[in-house]
Amino acid sequence: MLTERHLQIFIALADEQHFGDAARVVGITQPPLSQGLRRLEALVGAKLFERGPGRVELTAAGAALLPYARRALGSLDEFHHAAGARDPDGPEVRLGLTPEVPPAIGAAVAAALPSGRVTVVTAPTSQLLTSTRLHLAVVLHPAVLDGLEAGPVTLLPTDALVPTSLHPDDGVPLKLRDLDALPIAVRPRAEAPAARDLVLDTLDLHRPTGGTVVVTDERAALAMAAAGQAIVVTPDRSLHAVGLGRHPIVDDPLPVRLRLVWPAARTPSALLPDALARIAQALAVTT
Repeated sequence: MLTERHLQIFIALADEQHFGDAARVVGITQPPLSQGLRRLEALVGAKLFERGPGRVELTAAGAALLPYARRALGSLDEFHHAAGARDPDGPEVRLGLTPEVPPAIGAAVAAALPSGRVTVVTAPTSQLLTSTRLHLAVVLHPAVLDGLEAGPVTLLPTDALVPTSLHPDDGVPLKLRDLDALPIAVRPRAEAPAARDLVLDTLDLHRPTGGTVVVTDERAALAMAAAGQAIVVTPDRSLHAVGLGRHPIVDDPLPVRLRLVWPAARTPSALLPDALARIAQALAVTT
């Protein structure tokens, strides 16, 4: 039987052209994504993708069926919205947050939504921008906003978490060029290509010999920094680890840029514009 997950897998693979990236968009691992594709191809009786070096491409049959899959998934999404609107406890609001949003800010944004059921999803910016289920998302800026509306950009000031072996005096302001002794931990570019490129360009300008190291998540970044192998730049004032000092970055050339985005075609009109204004205010106040 054709399911909503089959459609999600088909569309994600068509958009990402990569099994690993498509799996992250759908929110599953690569093996079940491959299994789902095989079941879908068996159901439709046609091969939908050709594997190439490091990527996959639609076959002629896949290209012909893709518009129907998008319309079918859109209809299912409308059904979910209609069902939620009839919920006596209020409609479900699905909010996406990029991992760079500090917990306190994420909580403030969720609290700014109207009463009802709020589901919060944390995922990289690239996944949030292509999700077919979210009503609102806070993503990194800049980003390509294909078919999305957007609010103003909010700048979160950042601090550097530096091993005390390098800078023993906690709280002393530092310039980026003072942080050349170790690489700065950054997340994979694929999570937010435009925003990551801006960060890398800024680092190259201010500390051309410092370099970067790619980490999978915040926990890995902290572990490397605590081991004296990296520096963490973060807007999260609650983030800390033994052996690290927190230093404000002078002139703040490396803020975290956040932006609220939403799909006009999927976001319930009841959320607009009051909820958007409240969320924008929550983002501004928590900075």
